[in-house]
Amino acid sequence: MEDAVEPIAVVGLAGRLPGAPTIEAFWRNQRDGVESVTRFSTRQLVDAGWPKEMITHPDYVPAAAVIEDADHFDAEFFGYTEEQARISDPQQRIFAECVWHALEDTGHDPSRFDGSVGVYAGCFANKYLPLNLLANARFRGSLSAFSARPYNDKDFLATRAAYLCDLRGPAMTVQSACSTSLVAIHLACQALLGHECDMALAGGVALPVPLIGGYPVVAGGIFARDGHCRPFDAASSGTVPGYGVTVVALRRLSDALADNDHIRALVIGSAVNNDGSAKFGFNAPSMQAQAEVIATAQAVAGVEPESIGYIEAHGTGTPLGDPIEVAGLTKAFDTGERGFCALGSTKANIGHLDAAAGAAGFARAVLALEHGEIPPSINFDAPNPALLLDRTPFYVPTTARPWPRGATPRRAGVSAFAVGGTNAHLVLQEAPAPRATEPDARDRQLLVLSARSGKALADAASSLADRLDRQDDLDLADVAHTLRAGRRAFPLRRHLVCRDRAEATAALRALARPGAVDTAEDAVARQVVFMFPGSASHRPDAATAIHRAEPVFAREVDRCAELARPLLGHDLRALLFPSTWDGPRAGHDDPRGVPVAAFGLQWALARLWQSWGVHPTAMIGEGDGEYVAACLAGVIDLADAIAITAAGAEARSHAQAGAVPEAYASEFATEVARHALKPPQVPYICAATGSWMTPRDATEPAHWARRLREAAPFADGLRELAAEDGRILLEVGPDSTLTEAVARQETAKQLTALPSLAPAHGGRSGPAALLDTVGRLWQSGVDIDWDAFRGTSRPRRVSLPGYPFQRSRYWIGPDSGSYAPLGLEEASWTSHSSPS
Repeated sequence: MEDAVEPIAVVGLAGRLPGAPTIEAFWRNQRDGVESVTRFSTRQLVDAGWPKEMITHPDYVPAAAVIEDADHFDAEFFGYTEEQARISDPQQRIFAECVWHALEDTGHDPSRFDGSVGVYAGCFANKYLPLNLLANARFRGSLSAFSARPYNDKDFLATRAAYLCDLRGPAMTVQSACSTSLVAIHLACQALLGHECDMALAGGVALPVPLIGGYPVVAGGIFARDGHCRPFDAASSGTVPGYGVTVVALRRLSDALADNDHIRALVIGSAVNNDGSAKFGFNAPSMQAQAEVIATAQAVAGVEPESIGYIEAHGTGTPLGDPIEVAGLTKAFDTGERGFCALGSTKANIGHLDAAAGAAGFARAVLALEHGEIPPSINFDAPNPALLLDRTPFYVPTTARPWPRGATPRRAGVSAFAVGGTNAHLVLQEAPAPRATEPDARDRQLLVLSARSGKALADAASSLADRLDRQDDLDLADVAHTLRAGRRAFPLRRHLVCRDRAEATAALRALARPGAVDTAEDAVARQVVFMFPGSASHRPDAATAIHRAEPVFAREVDRCAELARPLLGHDLRALLFPSTWDGPRAGHDDPRGVPVAAFGLQWALARLWQSWGVHPTAMIGEGDGEYVAACLAGVIDLADAIAITAAGAEARSHAQAGAVPEAYASEFATEVARHALKPPQVPYICAATGSWMTPRDATEPAHWARRLREAAPFADGLRELAAEDGRILLEVGPDSTLTEAVARQETAKQLTALPSLAPAHGGRSGPAALLDTVGRLWQSGVDIDWDAFRGTSRPRRVSLPGYPFQRSRYWIGPDSGSYAPLGLEEASWTSHSSPS
């Protein structure tokens, strides 16, 4: 690929399409051959605002492919007031929601994405402003009338989405009629290749007003007489109006591979052109221009036409358009081979989405490649004779069929043509095989969920449980990583620690039950205080599993062991991990062994927390736990801290043997004086005074000796910490002694304390407890560096259900409650009185 154009990876898809509120539902409908066209009753159409004299006319077809609740929107999620939501074109509203879902489908949170994100999109003509808002007297007389344009004009479609989702790359509206959204995808690919952005969202939206309706059959028009779109069929008479939105997320392939993105397919070539004037008229298609744009895209891709197994055609099902399109394809393919390439069009299923049609067709082709299956072309019985189909490379599949690989990867072409002559064609290729991933060292996974409301959180849990139930090939480690690293963290948060999919599904179902989420527990920014329990908390094998599963912890314990070995003459790991230690078992009768081992464990745990982005704003230690705090605060370096810990332990053993306190304290002060002491860079509580360690005391060896003679009660330090709100105390040790001590204090109401590891009497393993504490910290509002948290593992980003928007109806209708369609003033507007 060194001399070729870098492929563009499709790393996200989102959509709300007829009969399909999600992309997953859209694919199921395509694969199963579902026609999502609705026929409306007279009552439904009158209630929607259509004039009765129009909808009861014999040439009116009461059919369209619509989406549900197109007048609903989650205003609160996007920070809209009720009035802003009501005056906004529903096209802008559902497009913004779809952009958000497409971003989520990438597994990247744009607020943490390393690069800029662009938006390229277009929409159907805005009907809401002229037909609804300007036909409403209250709106016309309100101040909102002066600010309605940015909420309605097509110029603001892409920029509004960029604003609402905080995207910093290029944002531009694209308009080329029916080819709009495929042209937008082409432009997004070009922007990525030109490094104008590092991710690009592209697509389109079409929501005519009223939000349900049919159409008059007009002579020479594109709409079908019977309400069914039949691409390439002998009985075809046109298409059906379709409503909806589709957004695709794109990245350069090299970047997508580096980030282990979920790559659905590749764009390997694209082209855009225009018919010019060499055709019957402005509205007419041009076979020559279509052939040229297809051939150009194939040339850019550097592929032979014979390697393309599927064409997602423009396929409007018109008697004029279909033969021209097939002729253009045949000319572009320029091969003597016959009947090897499937031909289809999603318009048969969901109608013609105008500006959004190309993106919907693109999505269908991407999903066909991803699933290795060619969807059926519905409403097809016999080919239009004018196609001369048996003389072409194409066939129309009427049933879903497997798409086997041949000598080359699976490839597809996607076309979109437009009134006015702007044509687009893209060549797609199946995604490269994902790299093999090593099993995660952790035997459990931490799943995190967040939302803006309790109902949304419950809905998110329910939809994720459904996905885990339905999709057997999802790896729980991939799911957990995607939720942590690829989703925005909202104020209402919950976490789950699960061993496998079944355990995760059960926990999610429980979280989804009514009343399971207490909405009063919003996360707020919290300061973390490290508590070090010292050698009194020593418990052999308390962190053996952590040493095995967490490389940072293991590295720091091993570092302490190597520093302590010359001093002690034995390995502190024999005391920490006796069940797995296969070296000499020594140090059990050395009074320095346990304190130094405890220091090493607590230091390593602290460094593990820091590696995950949990940095203390203050610290407190009980007993010799203060040495860990002093070392982390930069008062003393690691090797010296280990030596001082050993000296302190030896001094205590002398005291227990009956030595005079002043004597062993003086001995200890002499040892401390041998080491360089610096002022603390992080505040910590002094065990001798129960208040903050001062720079003077921290650098005075005699003060260090004082704590051996007279230590202040731990409760004094807790009262000092409770003086400031918003602190969460994290016990950095192998038990929960300090956590339980905090709970017994009068200050407990002001302080929240959590243990790092499971207490000896607890029922959870060390790793499970550690992950639970990570989740509880995040749930309380502490930021976690999730990229660091995954460590050396390489989980994939996977497609998971998007945010469950909590939509309400926002709508301003015309005062009359009905619409006056164009053309009714004439004596006749039907095909019956016009030449065909």
